[in-house]
Amino acid sequence: MKKMNSKGKYEIFCHKCGKKMQMTNGIVTEGIIRLQGKWGYFSNKDLQMHTMDLCEECYDSITTLFKYPVDVTEYISVEDDYYTLEQV
Repeated sequence: MKKMNSKGKYEIFCHKCGKKMQMTNGIVTEGIIRLQGKWGYFSNKDLQMHTMDLCEECYDSITTLFKYPVDVTEYISVEDDYYTLEQV
């Protein structure tokens, strides 16, 4: 969750636990993931987009509850472009 503090600077908080993420020069310097999903027809959230930020600890605690593991693809970053290892 992105909030502006009293000094006019943005801060990022985990939606689940409320932890304030460490930032240096406007860059988050610890593990965080932004999840965004668009709900479609036939759901009770039709045409809504939901966005959340989770710290790494909360992400891990949630995903351990899943019946099936999360699909993971390793990638590398080259000049702000991302490539999966299969593409390199």
